[in-house]
Amino acid sequence: MSTTKVSKELSDDDSQSSCDLRIGTSGYDYPEWEGRFYRQGVGRNEYLGEYSEVFDTVELNFSYYSMPKAQRMQELLSRTRRPIDFAVKANKALTHVIDPASWDGSVREFSLGIEPLAAAGRLCAVLFEFPYSFHYEEDERRYLDKVLRAFATFPLAVEFRNAQWLNARVIEGLRARDVALCALDMPRLEGLPPVSDLVTSSKLAYVRFHGRNGAMWWDGDSTNRYDYLYSKDELLGWIPRIETMSAQTQRLRIYFNNHKGANAAFNARDFTRLAKDARLL
Repeated sequence: MSTTKVSKELSDDDSQSSCDLRIGTSGYDYPEWEGRFYRQGVGRNEYLGEYSEVFDTVELNFSYYSMPKAQRMQELLSRTRRPIDFAVKANKALTHVIDPASWDGSVREFSLGIEPLAAAGRLCAVLFEFPYSFHYEEDERRYLDKVLRAFATFPLAVEFRNAQWLNARVIEGLRARDVALCALDMPRLEGLPPVSDLVTSSKLAYVRFHGRNGAMWWDGDSTNRYDYLYSKDELLGWIPRIETMSAQTQRLRIYFNNHKGANAAFNARDFTRLAKDARLL
């Protein structure tokens, strides 16, 4: 794995006293956003360019379904119209369908794929989203330790969908490794993590808004799970939490994953306005 410094831009930010707060969406390549967020008929090759004129960070999620390739990442860099940064979601071979005999090969492949972002100073985080079925048990704890060590040269964030992981031992372990615990906004259902504003890294904090569609959360179609539009009052409720988190870390990234019908883009834009009103941006 390359030890290329992750980001000149990010290291420059380290000397600043204020938090580098950026807000965006989880994914951007959604044809259904045409005519709602993107111009009608603009074409998919121009999506990222139009996106970058509104937001200054994006969370890439295609990397979960297929391994990122260096050439594609280089192409993404060339499509932005402003120098936004990227969070990259770890491939499912590293979080959901882990093969003990081959996961280390997946580490190498994934790391090589995202290297252009790191080399360009445009990689803000690698996100490990572990599913509800990833339980707080010995084998899982050992795997988590190994995979975080394997990616230690990159800025890391971990999302647990199972509330078992939100305990003192895990939180202290993340702090010792300077890994961000992803704060979540999601339905209040049994077994899911509670809302929190815990910060476990002095360099990075990470928030994901999944929507509060509890009736569809366990539905087999994940697109229904994220079909939700936050109200202004629901977003306002997060402003004090964001203020608390931003005071404890150098960089804070916030992504909206309620992508159905361009709701994520609308809510990210709304939240940006609220953050500006609160003088967080």
